[in-house]
Amino acid sequence: MGNFSIDFLGYVALIINLTSMSMGNVIKLRVLSAIANLIYIIYGLLIHAMPIVIGCSIAVALHSYHIYKQINKQKISKEVIKSQ
Repeated sequence: MGNFSIDFLGYVALIINLTSMSMGNVIKLRVLSAIANLIYIIYGLLIHAMPIVIGCSIAVALHSYHIYKQINKQKISKEVIKSQ
C-alpha cells in the first residue's frame, strides 16, 4: 500500500472522528467514533505505530462497552414503560 493510500486512510479516520463529535445522539457518536478508531488501528498497523494501535484498541473497547450499556438501559426503560 502506497504512502498516499495510507495517509488517505488516516484522513478518513480523522473525518469520521470529527463527524462523530457533531452527533447529538450519544450512541451514534460512540458508534462513529468506534469505527474511526478501528480505521486508526489499521492505519497504525500500516505505519508501525503501536501507540496508535494500543490507544485506539482501548478506545474501541470503551466505546463498545458504553454502547452496550446504553442500549441495555434503553431496553430496560422500554420494558418498564410497557409494564405500567
